[in-house]
Amino acid sequence: MRRSGDGGDVSGSLNAVFYAEIYHPIQAGSIDGTDILPHDNAVYRASLCSNAGLYDPFGDLKATGDPDCTLFVARLSRLTTEETLRKAMNQYGRVKSMRLVRHIVTGASCGYAFVEFETEKEMRRAYKDAHHTYIDDSEIIVDYNRQQLMPGWIPRRLGGGLGGKKESGQLRFGGRERPFRAPLKDVPLEDLKRLGIPPPPERYMSRFEIPPPPRRKSTSLEVDEHQKVRRDRSPIPRSKKDHDQRDRSRGRRYADELHDRDLYRHDKRRHSSTEKRRKRDKSRDGEEEDDHRKKQQHHADSGGDDRWVPGRDDLY
Repeated sequence: MRRSGDGGDVSGSLNAVFYAEIYHPIQAGSIDGTDILPHDNAVYRASLCSNAGLYDPFGDLKATGDPDCTLFVARLSRLTTEETLRKAMNQYGRVKSMRLVRHIVTGASCGYAFVEFETEKEMRRAYKDAHHTYIDDSEIIVDYNRQQLMPGWIPRRLGGGLGGKKESGQLRFGGRERPFRAPLKDVPLEDLKRLGIPPPPERYMSRFEIPPPPRRKSTSLEVDEHQKVRRDRSPIPRSKKDHDQRDRSRGRRYADELHDRDLYRHDKRRHSSTEKRRKRDKSRDGEEEDDHRKKQQHHADSGGDDRWVPGRDDLY
C-alpha cells in the first residue's frame, strides 16, 4: 500500500494531477485512477471489448494520414464547416488534410474532427495554443490522436473514451480535459497490478501544466541508420587499419596546410616588396619632376640667362 503523499512536491496540493498514458476502461472511470471495479454498465462494456480484442484502432479506413501529425478537435459547433475549421487551424500551421466527422445517415456534423498538419512541430503548436479557443462562438478542446497513439484505446461508442458530461453519469478521466486527481486514500497496488491497471506515478503534475503528446517512435530502420551515422562520426578508430589511414589523412592534411601557409607568406612578401618598390619609384619620379619644375621657373625668371647672379639666386 502507498500513500498519495509519497509522490513529490505537488502531491499535497489540490492541483496535483496525473494523466493516462495507457488506456484502461476501469481506470478511466475513476476520478483518481485507483478504482478496481467498474462503476457503470458502459465501463463494464468497454472492459469486455478490451479483453476480447473487439476493437481495432487501425481498422477505420477513413483514418488516413500520419497519426503523429494529426490533431483531434472536439466540441465544435454543429454549424461549423470544413472551410471555417481549416481557416482557424491554418493559424497554427499548414493543414495537409482534414476530416469533419458527420452522421452517416443525416450528414450533420457530429461536433468533432481530425486535422492533419504538414509537420509534427505544427501539430504540437496547435496542440498547445488552440486548446480552449473559440470557433463560431463555441469553445473547442484539442488533443492528440489517441485512437492510434494511445495503447488500449476504446472509443466512446463502446463505453470508453474520455471526458463526458456530468448529466450522463458516465464521466471518463485521465485525459487533458479531466485528468486524474492525486489519490487521497491508500492505493491498492496489488489489485491494480492484477488487473493490469497502471498505478499512479511517483511524481504528479500541476493542473496548470500542459501534458505533452507522445513522441514519434523510431522504426528499426531509422535506429540502425542513426547508429550507423554515430559509428561513422565516432572519433575512436575501429581497427588498426582505420587508425593508420586516419593518421595518413591527417598528415596529408597538415602538409597541405603548411604548403598553403608558405605560399601565402611568399605571396605576401612578394606583394609587400613590390608595393614598396612602387612607392619608392613614385617618390623618386615626384622629386625629379619638382626639380625640373624649379629649373624651368628659374630659367623663366632669369630671362633666359642661366648665369648665377648674387642676391637673386641665393635660394638655389
